[in-house]
Amino acid sequence: MKETLFNKLESTFKEMVEIRRHLHQHPELSFQEIQTAHFIKSYYEKLGIEVKGNVGGNGVVAKIYGGKPGKTIALRADFDALPIQEENDVPYKSLVPGVMHACGHDGHTATLLVLAKTLHEMREDLSGTFVIIHQHAEEYAPGGAKSMIEAGCLDGVDVIFGTHLWATIPTGTIHYKVGPFMAAADRFEVTLQGKGGHGAQPHKTKDSIVAASQLVMNLQQIVSRRIKPVDPAVVSVGSFVAENAFNVIADKVKLVGTARTFSEESRDLIEEELEKIIKGTCYSNDCNYEYTYFRGYPAVVNHADETELLVKSAAEVPEVSTVEEMEPDMAGEDFAYYLQHVKGTFFFTGAHPEEVPQAYPHHHPKFEFNEQAMLIAAKTLGTAALNAQE
Repeated sequence: MKETLFNKLESTFKEMVEIRRHLHQHPELSFQEIQTAHFIKSYYEKLGIEVKGNVGGNGVVAKIYGGKPGKTIALRADFDALPIQEENDVPYKSLVPGVMHACGHDGHTATLLVLAKTLHEMREDLSGTFVIIHQHAEEYAPGGAKSMIEAGCLDGVDVIFGTHLWATIPTGTIHYKVGPFMAAADRFEVTLQGKGGHGAQPHKTKDSIVAASQLVMNLQQIVSRRIKPVDPAVVSVGSFVAENAFNVIADKVKLVGTARTFSEESRDLIEEELEKIIKGTCYSNDCNYEYTYFRGYPAVVNHADETELLVKSAAEVPEVSTVEEMEPDMAGEDFAYYLQHVKGTFFFTGAHPEEVPQAYPHHHPKFEFNEQAMLIAAKTLGTAALNAQE
């Protein structure tokens, strides 16, 4: 059965590449993926596969019914792009100014489409049902997973698997993690209100830039002095905006940052400690503030049995040379919501580009991945789905 799966996937790999490159040329931002969703839905309709669009927004869900009774296995891929101007010089370069598939979601979609087509062709010999989840808006909270689940995409599902093509690890490598795998990803915004004035007369002002600079440094105490050293956490300020003339002391500064955690205890503590430090810093600088903490995706926590099944399945794929457990990653993923409802696991499929000493990271304008990794991902997901029926 698995040999048939592998042979069919190999014979349609060219189609997988063509789909990926088409999607790469026509990227759409989170919550705006109208044409991408239409492309996916039409693909299934042409194959005669049961499919439903507008699931929780722009989501698409297809179902493949095996000829024998069995479990219901879900496979998920995301399909949104990022607000990045592509800098790659390739024939399939993005045709949309300022928008790019800089995270591999075009590859995820192509992988799952062709894998679903293959499972459909084999359906008479398969057991159970396969739910194919094409999710919109992974890149921007609140994301698409939560609304798709609320719309019923996991109804009746026993197990779910998902993967992310990861360009910074070698092609042929599968990285997995039992338990906490990817972090909860939150965002915070702080606006400090001082009193502006002439740069030559600082004593007549309440310098919001000085206060904000102190705040950035003071926030570093949260992880180093408030969080248990054995509990991973990150607090980073990514934006510091105080636009003004060179000789004017700004009256207002806006900071935007992110907090990453694995435990809900640390997540709650960071939200609380952030405001304490903001309040104290503003008090000492005689400034006012506004503070908002946005809860993003929870941590991705893989289930043990399903992860062990994934490890076994990956070892059966000829192109996989290494299967290894990795350290938790502080990046975020709304696949976390699926794992809160059903058992499953999420893993990385190595996709380092060929003949490139160092791959550009995800979300970079020159991001690229090895398309051969799509075939590996399809074989690994497909094998896991078949093994989960045993």
